[in-house]
Amino acid sequence: MKTPLTKRTTALFAGALLALLAGCGPSGERTQVRGTDAAAPPTGPRPISARGGLPGMPPVLDPGDVYAADRPGMLSPVVKGFPSRIYVPNTNSNTVSVIDPATYKVVETIPVGAQPQHVVPSWDLKTLWVNNNRGHTLTPIDPATGKAGRPVEVHDPYNLYFTPDGKYAVVMASLDRELVFRDPHTMETRYTEPVSCYGVNHADFSADGRYFIVSCEFSAELLKVDTQKMKVIGQQKLPFDGAMPQDVKLSPDGKTFYIADMMAHGVWVLDGEKFTEPKLMPTGKGAHGLYISRDSKEMYIPNRGEGSVSVFDFAEDRLTKKWRLPDGGSPDMGGVSADGEVLWLSGRYDAEVYAIDTRTGKQLARIPVGSGPHGLAVYPQPGRYSLGHTGVFR
Repeated sequence: MKTPLTKRTTALFAGALLALLAGCGPSGERTQVRGTDAAAPPTGPRPISARGGLPGMPPVLDPGDVYAADRPGMLSPVVKGFPSRIYVPNTNSNTVSVIDPATYKVVETIPVGAQPQHVVPSWDLKTLWVNNNRGHTLTPIDPATGKAGRPVEVHDPYNLYFTPDGKYAVVMASLDRELVFRDPHTMETRYTEPVSCYGVNHADFSADGRYFIVSCEFSAELLKVDTQKMKVIGQQKLPFDGAMPQDVKLSPDGKTFYIADMMAHGVWVLDGEKFTEPKLMPTGKGAHGLYISRDSKEMYIPNRGEGSVSVFDFAEDRLTKKWRLPDGGSPDMGGVSADGEVLWLSGRYDAEVYAIDTRTGKQLARIPVGSGPHGLAVYPQPGRYSLGHTGVFR
């Protein structure tokens, strides 16, 4: 149904105003290497305001696809000068291996704090934060130069996310059993939400940004959290004895959350709005990460326990392929290259990184790195702003 011209004009004006307001938040003292307060301006189609969306969140580009800003070539002006690199946190070596994807070679090894778990792009795209879980610090890396800055003291930073409005960083304090909302620049604590579950670790936000779903690894639970109120508003136990939920990802149409489970050996399919009991979709032994293709048509699911990657087709609503790594392996966390042609995954138990062709599933390279490689970040990637983890861009 066509919208009358007057209403359309009003909607476009509102969308433009919201986009301006999104970049006008107060700035704080910054301790990271680089930083800005505004998300990058849209590089694709004209934004459309999300009805009832989180105030201050950049308007969505396409109401039918939350990843519309992540297409090949849609690099923000903020990151266009950054060299293409793969940043690999080696949990047992206390280092970050930096790989040049053009040569498949490690070009630098950066010493960081104890037990680095993930390399996380900041909301404004200017900084990579290394989560030193047992060192209780975040190490900032400037992706323009590859140089590490002064570590910031943050207790139990297993994982790190950013609210869609850029107002807060959210530290997943796994052992502390807390969601800690912090200033996204200084990392000073603004609010702490205690949780009753064990092992908060991964999350993703709804299309309107008003809530997010969190996995609790050690108690087999899921949380639903109100973004603005910073409060847990829902909690449920997964219907599988011994479940260990991992990565969380929203479907392109914003209707479904997927949660990888390394002990249920599959992916839970959840209606986030209703927050009813999810259904299990078996994928493979040790399902761990979830990554969306650049065209938003497929989702890649590494099965860490069997050295494979399952491919889920959103339109067909089913698994369509399974790629097996030659000589096995332990594919874990990672991301998709900026052009969408390569899936990069850490080999958690094999001190290596895998590069996989997303068109054929063929292994392109196995690259030796430090011990215990975990949440690697492919950077830069397309997108206007980052929601955190190893790179969730919108």
